[in-house]
Amino acid sequence: MNSKISKGIQIKGTETTVEEFWRWAYSDLLSNTNRGILAEFLVGYALGLTSDPRIEWDKADFVYIENLIEVKSSAYIQSWKQRQPSKIVFNIPKARAWDTATGLMSSESKRNSDCYIFCVYTDQDKSNYDVLDVKRWDFYVVSTSYLNEHFTEQKTISLSTINKFCHPVNYSRLKAEIESVLY
Repeated sequence: MNSKISKGIQIKGTETTVEEFWRWAYSDLLSNTNRGILAEFLVGYALGLTSDPRIEWDKADFVYIENLIEVKSSAYIQSWKQRQPSKIVFNIPKARAWDTATGLMSSESKRNSDCYIFCVYTDQDKSNYDVLDVKRWDFYVVSTSYLNEHFTEQKTISLSTINKFCHPVNYSRLKAEIESVLY
């Protein structure tokens, strides 16, 4: 079957469709997993990279003009009950990378991208949130070389630290900011 699945396709042997499965499985866009995939989609869409299906375990989330891009997402509010908003922290560890094109794992642990896009869903009021409104997201674009120079062995980085050296951009400026960091 073609990897570009039509939403109206029947799941064989049932009376249901792929669209109904997607609605059931992925409708909670505030959950960490789904919000992270949405953030990847938003970045990919801004760069014109969403015509091919997402690759789950590649060495980076996107290749943009021969540059590897890693997308990270976080939010103050979560799907579960909270006593207070979450602290915004992103994982940035060095790691071995799986290359889906070659089917090989790298031997060296490193940060495998050329830049990171830290996507923060900014709403803090769970009674009126809308994850699908890009005006409610901030995007921080940071070169991996900067992280390697200033946070050599660090495995995580907080938003409060990122704010000391980087300012957020809104969605309409995301592509331009990525290009300015990469080139």
